[in-house]
This record gives sequence, C-alpha cells and structure tokens, in this order.
Amino acid sequence: MAARTPGFQPLQLTQARLARGLTRVALATAVKRSAPSVSKWESGQQTPDPEALEALARTLKVPRDYFLNLPFETGERARFFRSMANATKRSRERIQQHLLWLQRLSHDLQTWVDLPPPNVPDLGGADFQQLQDSEIEDAAARVREQWGLWRAPVPDLLLVMENAGIVVGRCSFSASSIDGVSHWSLADDRPYVLLSSDKRNAVRSRFDAAHELGHLVLHRQVDQSALTHRDEFKELENQAHRFASAFLMPAEGFVNELPEVSLEAFRTLKPRWGVSIGAMIYRCKDLGLITEEHAGRLFKYISARGWVRAEPEDERLALEQPRLMERSIRLLLTQGGYSVEQLLAELRLHPKDIEALAGLPAGLLSNRREQVQLLPTPKLKTGAVHEARAEVVAFPGRKTETAGQRNRA
Repeated sequence: MAARTPGFQPLQLTQARLARGLTRVALATAVKRSAPSVSKWESGQQTPDPEALEALARTLKVPRDYFLNLPFETGERARFFRSMANATKRSRERIQQHLLWLQRLSHDLQTWVDLPPPNVPDLGGADFQQLQDSEIEDAAARVREQWGLWRAPVPDLLLVMENAGIVVGRCSFSASSIDGVSHWSLADDRPYVLLSSDKRNAVRSRFDAAHELGHLVLHRQVDQSALTHRDEFKELENQAHRFASAFLMPAEGFVNELPEVSLEAFRTLKPRWGVSIGAMIYRCKDLGLITEEHAGRLFKYISARGWVRAEPEDERLALEQPRLMERSIRLLLTQGGYSVEQLLAELRLHPKDIEALAGLPAGLLSNRREQVQLLPTPKLKTGAVHEARAEVVAFPGRKTETAGQRNRA
C-alpha cells in the first residue's frame, strides 16, 4: 500500500493550484500523476504519497509544510475586483488566492507585531443603490477629515492608508483587465488592498488604490451577489470611482489651485496632486466646471498630443510602495529573535511570494548571500540560540512595535 501524508489539507492544494493559474489536468501532467488522482487529493478522498508531495511543492512553488497548514478563512464579505467585468474567472481566482496569502501573512505577523488599528469609517449605508453623488463627496471629505488630510494633496496615499490600518500589498496579476482587489477580512477585522505590480504608472496606480479605498468605505455591507449583476456591478464601480476622484481632488482645495481649465494647467498641477490629466478633466466635469462636450474636446486634444497611453510627467513620478508588511518582517529579523529560516518555517510560503507581497527587495529572503549583505541579524550569545528560540515559541502573543508606528507620517 502506498505511503500517504498524514495531516494533508486538501484545500491548501486547491488554493495553491489556483494561485498558479493551473487546471487539475495541467497540474497532474506537471507532477506525472493522473488528473483523477489530483481530484481525489483536492476532495480529500486520498492524500499524495511523499514523492508526489515533493512534486506538488516543487511545481506549485510552496514549501512542503504549506500543505499541512490548516485552511485560513477570511469571511464572506465581498471582494471587489477593479475591472472585474472584463476579467476571466481564472484570473480572478488566481488573484484572490494571492490576496488570501497576503491576509494570512499579515495575520501570522500580527502574532508578534502590533499593526495600526483599523481606522476606516463605514459610510455606505444599508443600500448602495440609494447613494447619491453628494453623499459620496461627503464621505470622501469625512475620511479626509478623520485622517487629518483636510483639503491638501496626499503626498503618499499608500502610507496614509497603512497608517489607517489598511494592509496594502502588490504582486504581479498577469491580467491587464484587473488593477486591484479589496476585501474586509473577518479573520482579524481588518481591510486589505492588493494592487497589481504590473502597472508602473504612478498616478494610475494611486487612483486604483483610492478606488479600492472607496469600496472599503462605501461598500462594506454589500453582498457578493451584487457583483454578479452587470448593472449593480457597474454602479458599484462608478461609486468607487467617484469616491477616488473626490478623495484625491477635494473640491475646494483642488479648484482653488486651478488657474484655468486647460491641458497646460492640468499638466502643471499633476505632480502636486498625483493624478492623471484625464482624471482632472473628469473631476472638473463632475464639479460642473465644464460641460460634457467641453470634456470631450479636451480628451480629443489629449489624443492629438499622443497622451492617451503616456502623459507628461509619467516617467518622473515614482510609484508608491507599501511599507507595513516590509517593516514588520525586518523588525522580526533584526529585533524579534528570528532568523530567515525560522521565519520562513513559521510563515510556510515561498520566499519569493513573501518578498513580493510584503514589498521586500527581491532576494532578501530567497537569496541567503543577499540576506547577509542587506539584512544583518543580531548575534545571540554562545549557547543561547535554543533558549531564545524557545522563548519566542512559548510566548506567541508577544507584540513588538513596528517601525511604521514609530515613524507615522
């Protein structure tokens, strides 16, 4: 009788396969097993033998212990995919699994590290279809006031969101039709945003983040079923878009700095406000500064200048990066008593996935030589290694202040 794997978790296999965008047939071919065998492993009817487990770990790029992890549940609140209507089911499933990995990574890190408490108001009401544009404008203004932003431009949107307790991550979506996804996890009652790292345009990525913030503020109580109806989905997207525009360009502050409605004026304001020229045109239309016909003419001028794909200043503006997960991991490695190997054993994800999701430099965890150069770990006294390790395991609830909390902007 073939040896099996005690403690194997079928759902972990399914999630890893979806995260890599593989069908059961493709996975079976890669590990040199039959498709029915893979189906039985995922259904829990059988468990893979040790050789098959090694092949699964190698193909799916996860540690062997990943398959022994208990499944992680984040609740049934809606997950909002920006441009979801144009995306394939397989793309959504793959990105959703990476969001789940970000949430699990954050949840595990919170065993030892205190993150900023969530400070995101629920301003959507019971029925999103009753929301008026004026209420969305008010909601954006209230969030700005609650976060102390008032009417000024936001220099670093991701830093502001992380200071409000939102965990933000980036990874490659490999899906041009999806720019971001957001979800309020019930596992730790914390909001999450995952952005595509494929988009290198700073202002467009900022708008994606503000769009997802709109979902978190306006649509926390929306049922997932609403996303399956085209009209309701379109309305949800329009509301998040309106919120993003109002949040990034508050009416009074933005208009006070706008000398005239022209492409040159927008070009001048773009680096300060961190939004695209196109977004500024739409904002002026929303505020009643120009008519829809005037906006149409401005977009024609943009096209004539060749600014549709690349606007002026795009190359000069730096892409914002998340910091919270990166600083938490660095803190554990430098002050928490963890070596890279010990931390990876706890997190049970591939080092490169952790690097990507947490915003760590490539190679920091996956390349030991680079780790020694970039992230030195304090040495323990001779003979104290086992004692120090035992202390960490014995007190899993120990909290450590993050660099992000000490250096809030």
